[in-house]
Amino acid sequence: MEQPLISPESKIWSSYEHVGSAGSAIQTASFTGTEVNVDEIRSAAAYSNPYPPSLHAALLSSPEPLYPTEQVTGNHGDEYYGHLTQNAANAQRQVLDEVEIRELLIDHVGHRCCWGSRPARTWRIRAVEDCNVYVGTLESFVEERETVTEKKPYLSGEVDGKEKGPELGIWELDLRSEFPVLFTPRKESWTVIPHSEAVEKCSGCGGKGNIDCPTCNADKESGLYKVNEMNPCTACYGRGLIAHDDGSDSICKQCNGKGKIPCATCGSSGLIKCETCRGSGSLLSHKVAVVRWKTFKARKVSATSGAASVPDEVFHRAKGVQLCNTQAQQCTPAFFADSYFLNKFSSEIIAERAPVPPAARVICERHIISVVPVTRVTMTNRSRSFSFYIIGTGREVYLKDSYPSRFCWGLCPCLDWLNL
Repeated sequence: MEQPLISPESKIWSSYEHVGSAGSAIQTASFTGTEVNVDEIRSAAAYSNPYPPSLHAALLSSPEPLYPTEQVTGNHGDEYYGHLTQNAANAQRQVLDEVEIRELLIDHVGHRCCWGSRPARTWRIRAVEDCNVYVGTLESFVEERETVTEKKPYLSGEVDGKEKGPELGIWELDLRSEFPVLFTPRKESWTVIPHSEAVEKCSGCGGKGNIDCPTCNADKESGLYKVNEMNPCTACYGRGLIAHDDGSDSICKQCNGKGKIPCATCGSSGLIKCETCRGSGSLLSHKVAVVRWKTFKARKVSATSGAASVPDEVFHRAKGVQLCNTQAQQCTPAFFADSYFLNKFSSEIIAERAPVPPAARVICERHIISVVPVTRVTMTNRSRSFSFYIIGTGREVYLKDSYPSRFCWGLCPCLDWLNL
């Protein structure tokens, strides 16, 4: 069994509950940052800097409530990890007895339609190992702005153009009322830029309000249309007469015996109304600010060999104990006085910061390092054995394909795909 990195008697744990990032305004656990709410953001000055400076200050939040067990974490076995390899307090230990382990596994098996509970009830528990995992994230909350031009037919009305005032730049717009909660995954807002309207000539018809008929003037150059163009009658095929079965003819009622009919599209006028400007010949253009708020994430998992077979996504979903939770406009690596490993782990996460689009600005970043309690349980029955994991403070069971009592005959993947 791997040796724990921490001892239950250690008092160093308290110094890791609120760790500020190196180089930030708050660097120790003795002080807690001031929370910034939406009202403060909306009440700040706009234009040169739309959001308050306090929004970018280092904000520290408390870790999740600790579950009432003694402290322990997995040993990474590196001589450079410093004091943590002996007795540094990083997380709390899951103290699970045999009854709890079996109850968790039986409950997990019970949610599988074709798994039997016999191995969970009767097989012997051979080993229980602590192989805790470190999970790190860096979230970058950015605001991206770009300008698009929209046009619509101008029929009449007042125009909000430059004569009404100066046109604001894209980053001069006050969008505090649209500002979302920090680290919202995605939000988009479209806002018309004031004093950006202008009337211009329709490009579809050249300001005439109509265009050449595409039916009777299809082969003519633009502007050289002809009027009174007639098309062959479709009823009599241009004869003017309708033939009957007895060999007689009668005058075609559709063309009145002329053999030709006016163009059905334009009435042989040669022109039709321009749909782009609806016949007005003018378009009203205005600029629209498209603002997108996004959260980019860089994630990293450091697992011992005992938990290497579990997908990283399982650890990211699991609940753990936060060792570090810092917010700043640009986070720097966290500092742990007694752990070379955690300092290196934090630096690697910061180095994998997600790239920001050129038209975006970073509003705030949040850097979190957590330790997820992981217990690996091995059960045996004669020469057969299987292992499963109890992960996180929520004690979720992870068991992929190694459970010995399955009666699905290969149908489980189909049932999972059908969400049954």
